[in-house]
Amino acid sequence: MIVLNVSYKCRLGMAKAFLERLESEGIGAASRADAGNIKYDYYLPADGSDELLLVEKWESAELLALHAKQPHLAKIAEFKSEYVLDTALDRFEV
Repeated sequence: MIVLNVSYKCRLGMAKAFLERLESEGIGAASRADAGNIKYDYYLPADGSDELLLVEKWESAELLALHAKQPHLAKIAEFKSEYVLDTALDRFEV
């Protein structure tokens, strides 16, 4: 199993708006429907800081690679810079 923690450092006050945009564009729902997806959930911090955390779990590296090629994932690039300053990714194989 592959686990990804994706941390988005958002522009001031934009984390919730970014999350709302991701959901309104159907990114979360489409990703959850991708083959091999076990978990695809977003989290906002309790302290209200300008971050958004995405936790993903995938059955295999091959299915994760397939997910990365999907049009709904590419769509994020169209609007991400409006909301996000920096992105960090932690990958774990369990």
